[in-house]
Amino acid sequence: MPSQVLSTYRLQMRGDCCTFDDAVNLLDYLDELGVSHLYLSPILTASHGSTHGYDVTDPTTVSAALGGPDGLRRLSQAARSRGMGLIVDIVPNHVGVAQPEQNRWWWDLLTHGRASAYADYFDIDWDLDGGRIVLPVLGSDDDVADLAVDGELLRLGDLVFPVAPGTGGGTGAQVHDRQHYRLTGWRNGICGYRRFFSITSLAALRQEDRAVFDASHAEIKRWFDEGLVDGLRIDHPDGLSDPAGYLRWLRELTGPGAWIVVEKILAADESLDASLPVDGTTGYDALREIGGLFVAPSGKVRLTAVSGPPDPDAERTLKTAAVTHTLASELSRLCRAVTAVTGQHDEQLPTAVAALISRIGVYRSDYPALATILPVAFQETACAAPELTDALSAFSVALSTSAEVVSRFNQLCGAATAKAVEDCLFYRDARLVSLNEVGGAPELFGVSAAEFHQRTTTRGRAWPAAMTTLSTHDTKRGEDVRARIGVLSQVPVTWADSVERWATLTTPPDRETALFLWQNIFGVWPVDGNVTDELRVRLHSYTEKAIREAATRTSWHDPSVEFEDEVHGWLDRVLDEPVAAELTALVSRLDAHARNDSLGQKLIQLTAPGVPDVYQGTESTEDSLVDPDNRRPVDHAALHDALARGDDDKLRVTKAALTLRRARPDTFLSGDYTPLPATGSTAAHLVSFLRGEDVVVAACRWTVELAETGWADTVLALPDGQWTDRLSGRRWAGAVPVAGLLADSPVALLERTDD
Repeated sequence: MPSQVLSTYRLQMRGDCCTFDDAVNLLDYLDELGVSHLYLSPILTASHGSTHGYDVTDPTTVSAALGGPDGLRRLSQAARSRGMGLIVDIVPNHVGVAQPEQNRWWWDLLTHGRASAYADYFDIDWDLDGGRIVLPVLGSDDDVADLAVDGELLRLGDLVFPVAPGTGGGTGAQVHDRQHYRLTGWRNGICGYRRFFSITSLAALRQEDRAVFDASHAEIKRWFDEGLVDGLRIDHPDGLSDPAGYLRWLRELTGPGAWIVVEKILAADESLDASLPVDGTTGYDALREIGGLFVAPSGKVRLTAVSGPPDPDAERTLKTAAVTHTLASELSRLCRAVTAVTGQHDEQLPTAVAALISRIGVYRSDYPALATILPVAFQETACAAPELTDALSAFSVALSTSAEVVSRFNQLCGAATAKAVEDCLFYRDARLVSLNEVGGAPELFGVSAAEFHQRTTTRGRAWPAAMTTLSTHDTKRGEDVRARIGVLSQVPVTWADSVERWATLTTPPDRETALFLWQNIFGVWPVDGNVTDELRVRLHSYTEKAIREAATRTSWHDPSVEFEDEVHGWLDRVLDEPVAAELTALVSRLDAHARNDSLGQKLIQLTAPGVPDVYQGTESTEDSLVDPDNRRPVDHAALHDALARGDDDKLRVTKAALTLRRARPDTFLSGDYTPLPATGSTAAHLVSFLRGEDVVVAACRWTVELAETGWADTVLALPDGQWTDRLSGRRWAGAVPVAGLLADSPVALLERTDD
C-alpha cells in the first residue's frame, strides 16, 4: 500500500487524450514532481465522447474509452510500484440521460414505466402526468407530430426513445401517446424527474434507497476490495436526499482508512459539519482564503466606484427568480408535497418558499451544525413580508413532520444558490472578478491576514486531511488568471483611468458587460501582445458563455443574436485596435507582480494545513478560463522538459514543496500551524508561518507598493536553529532581514537543517 495521501494531482480523463495508459506514461514525471496520489476525474462509463465524465451512463462499469477495468488495474499497479496511489472522483447524485439508449437503467424505465426494475432508482414525479414521465426534450410540443416509428423505436432527429411492448402500431404521434413517457417542449418549464440543478440531461438517483446505493456502488466497492484505489472525491453530495446518510454508507463500503473528500461549497460563515464521516471538503474554502490574502483592501473604494456599488438585494432577487422560473418544476413538486402533508392548499406557498430560500446563505441547512439558519430565515422572511406569515407557518409544520419536504426543500435551496449566485451574479459583478469564484465571497473583498491565520489554524486542528486547491475543473478562472486580476486591487486608479479611456476608444454595447470582460481579457492577455487565433477563439467562446450566464441582455434560453453580435464585434475591436496596445503595456508593467502573487499563493497552498491538489498543468503558469477552457489537454512532455531544465519558477516551487512534504510527512499531516508575523514598517507585506517544528514558509504580497518602498527595516524572526531555503539553498538563522530572505524570489521555503 502507498503511504498516506500527502498531495494529489488532478487529471481530466478523456478517451481522446488522457486514458489510463496515458496516465501510466505520466507517472515518472509526477513522481519526480513529488506527487503522492493521482486524482482522476470520473472514470465510470459516460456519454459517448464525453470530455468530463460527469454524465455517467453506466455506473456499474469502468469506461472502455479510458481503457476499461484492465486499464485501471494497470494504472493502479504502475502507481503502486512507485509508492503512489489513486483517488477517484465519483458522481452519486445523477446519471446522464441525454441519449436514453446509452443508459440501460433509464431506457428500461422509459420502456416499462412503473413496472421497470429501475422505477425506484430515479426520483420520478409519477403524479405529474397521470403516471407518465414528462421529458422536456423537444423544441416545442408540436414536434411530437414529427416522431417516426422505427421498429421498436421512436425517432426524432438524433433522439431515440423506446416503444413499450405491444404499443407500436400507428403513426409516431399515436405510438407516443401510448408510452410510459410524454415528450414535451423544454420551454414549458415542466420536468417529470429530479434533475441536477436545471440540467434535463442529468437525472438524479435515489441514493437514499439502499438497493440503489448498492447497485450504483458495486464497481466502486470492487476497487476497494481489490486495493485499486485509496480514496474518493464525492461530487455534489448536497444534491442527495440525505447526504449524511449516504456518506455513512459510503464509509462502510470503503473502510475507515479510505481518504474521502466532498465537494461541499461552504459559505464564508459556514463550517463543515463535524459529524460527517469524511476527511474534509475539496478545497473551495481554502481557495478563497489563500487567494484573498493577495487582494489589497486599499483598492476597494476606487474599484467600487468604477463598477458602482453592489446591489444589496441582488442575490435575493436572483434566488427568487431561480426558484420561481428556472426551477419552477422542482418548486411545484415541493409545494404539492407540502399540501399532501398539511391537507391545505395555500396560493401563497410558492411565493413564501421562494422568499425563504432567498434568505438562506448556504447550500442546504439540514446539517446539525446549521440548525439555527432556517429558523432565523423564517423570521426574517416573516418580518419582511407579513402577508406570507400563514404560508410560512404551514410550510414550517410540513418541514417538522415530513422527511420528503425537508429533502426537497434543501435540494431546491442548493440548486437556487448555484444558479443564482455562481452561475449568474458572479457573471454580473464587475468590481474585482477574481473574487467571483465557486465558494467565493466577493462582498468581503479579500481576506485579511487575521482571518487567514484563524481559518488555517482551525483547518489544521479540525480537518488536517481536507483537500486544498487553487484551480479545479469548475473554477471560473485559473489560479494564475485570478492572481493577475487580483493585482488590479493594488492599482485601482490606473485601472479606473484605463477602462474610462478604453470605453472612449472602443465604445462597448453595454458598459457593465465591458467592465466584466475587460478584467478577464486582462487576466489572459499575452505579455508580448501577440493575440493568436486560438486565444481569439477562446475569448469569444468565453464571452458568449459569460454574457449568457449573466442573463441581462441575452441568455441560454433566449439568446439575443443582435446583442451577442454587438459584443463579439466589440471584442474584435478590442483585440485589434489601440486598446490592444494599451493592454499589452499594462500587462507588461504588472506581470512581475502577478507572478509574485501566483508563486505566493501556490507555495502557501502547498504547505498550509490540508492535502494540496495540483490541477493538471497548474504546476506551471497557465491561462485557463471557465470550462471547457480549463479542461483543455495539457502538454505534459513540455512540463517534464521544463522540470528537467529547472528554469520555470512556478514548477520549481511546486516541486520543492511537494518533495518536502514527502520528506517530512508528519510535519504536514499532523504538525501545528503557527503564524510567524514579521516586524517593521512593511511587515503587512509578508505572510509567514511555521509548520510543526521544522518548516517555515514566507511569501510577499501587495508588491506594487513594496516596489516603491522596499522592505526597509522589516525582519522575520526565525525559530531557533539553522534554516536552509529549499529554493535558493541559502542558510539563515535568528532575526532575518526580509530584504535578504526574499532578495531573489518572492517566496521562501525554509527547512530546519541543524539536526
